Amino acid sequence: MKHQETLLNFPINGNKLNGFSFDEIGDDHLYTGIETPLTEDAFLLNDEEKKEKISDLFAQIMEVMGLDLTDDSLKGTPKRVAKMYIDEIFSGLNPANKPKIALFENKYQYNQMLVEKNIQFYSNCEHHFVPIFGKVHVAYVSSGKVIGLSKINRIVQYFANRPQVQERLTNQIARELATVLETEDIAVIIDAKHLCVASRGIKDDSSATVTSYYGGAFNKPEKIVEFHNYLNL
Repeated sequence: MKHQETLLNFPINGNKLNGFSFDEIGDDHLYTGIETPLTEDAFLLNDEEKKEKISDLFAQIMEVMGLDLTDDSLKGTPKRVAKMYIDEIFSGLNPANKPKIALFENKYQYNQMLVEKNIQFYSNCEHHFVPIFGKVHVAYVSSGKVIGLSKINRIVQYFANRPQVQERLTNQIARELATVLETEDIAVIIDAKHLCVASRGIKDDSSATVTSYYGGAFNKPEKIVEFHNYLNL
């Protein structure tokens, strides 16, 4: 029951991708692959240069909307937004911010499932740039190496701090853990709410989205059941 990706292939045909309009892609939360889409020159500008440019462009957006940038409450908003984008909510776009992970020998010879659950995360939908938030549950079986529990949280936050789609976030966390821990025995479940569903469009505040990844030993039904039992699912 390994999570299957819903992929769309480029190039753009008019204003459609594989027959889907831009609005349909956004409202149905489709995505184009496991890698975050970045241009080749994504890091030509340093962070300070990016903040300056974003501030200028966001000021233009506010002006187009008719907001008075001479007002004391609004005049600092473009710079605040730029700082928030680069230093905080989209800081995971910069590989320099990837957490450094140290591995330790599994000296206790613990060979059962290790579960880290209820990892709180905040991200932003790449289709509408509004928040996604919820909890991530992770499990792995050691191949002889372990990592500090806080490092799992840091991996989650790194991939959450970028424009995201929940399916991609699930797979990126799982892939990174598999690489770091040198094992395919990885499971990831994300249970999240999307404000692009709750605050706009269909405006459904009651629903939540659950995505999962099961690799290696977690492809066995009994392992999935065991994982779910730890989570009280």
